[in-house]
Amino acid sequence: IRDVAGLPALMLMASLVGVGGLARDIGYPLGAGVLSTVLIWAAPGQMVLFGTIASGAALPAVAVAVSRSSVRFLPMTMALLPLMRRPGTPTWVLLLISHYVAITAWVHSMRVMPDMAPERRIPYFFGFANTVLVAAALATGAGYYLIGQLPAALAAGLLLTSPLFFLVNMVAAAKQPVDWLALGFGIGLAPLAIAIVPAGLDLLVAGLVGGTLAYLIHRFLTARREKADAP
Repeated sequence: IRDVAGLPALMLMASLVGVGGLARDIGYPLGAGVLSTVLIWAAPGQMVLFGTIASGAALPAVAVAVSRSSVRFLPMTMALLPLMRRPGTPTWVLLLISHYVAITAWVHSMRVMPDMAPERRIPYFFGFANTVLVAAALATGAGYYLIGQLPAALAAGLLLTSPLFFLVNMVAAAKQPVDWLALGFGIGLAPLAIAIVPAGLDLLVAGLVGGTLAYLIHRFLTARREKADAP
């Protein structure tokens, strides 16, 4: 709670203010906006939810669109759960952890947990993630009433603070050359993917291609180094 009750919570709250305002703009009640934060737990997915509802799309199409926007969490979950899993860990605990996986908790956990005692990781994660979730839910409710009082440029800027904060944290968490390669390829390919890939898949494609390229280069360099070191 101490680790999150500062800049991480403030940056995420700034982003979720816009989601609350969007829920109000399409005529949804306050409770629905706050519940979307608790259940979907991803500002992009919530924006897809309210945007597709406002466009008049059928509910099955809305569900598919929101699910597709959240596919990016699958590799993040696969990377995080091995740090959490211990012999005897109940499956329901791992499923609950999976629900909380989002950029803020994931980046912070991947940075601090390798140096943390294994038995401390799950309690620490739940303390961190629940604090973030409560802060985000409060910000969604505040945004429901406040966003209409803000200039449009400032409201849009608030949505940008969260991804910028995530990027800074990912840079801080980068420890190996492969991390820097993945970040560089992802950032470099994003504009190209946005230009040529259908909306909703652009960032997923940029991340998949960039991460794969970084991994292949890492494997190639590692194999070459091992070969050079061999007697």
